[in-house]
Amino acid sequence: MTPGVEASEPRSGEHVPVTPDWTCGSCGDDWPCATKRRHLLIEYQVDRASLSVYLGSCLAAATHDLRTAPVTALQDRFIGWVPRGPRPV
Repeated sequence: MTPGVEASEPRSGEHVPVTPDWTCGSCGDDWPCATKRRHLLIEYQVDRASLSVYLGSCLAAATHDLRTAPVTALQDRFIGWVPRGPRPV
């Protein structure tokens, strides 16, 4: 696993990633699953930049762990779903 992203043991209801396959420890879907995405949007609702940094570090680790996965698919999976706010003028 890439430094900067802590390995996690699945905990009930927390939807944490299980590496090196990057599946959800609660529901088994690809991580971040739909439930985790909703939780992350709530947790980082004020600071989307920090959410992007966090997910970027997860993407880097997943890219290392899932070497055969297409990079564009991983980008969509890890950061492509984050809503983009209006740009300041």
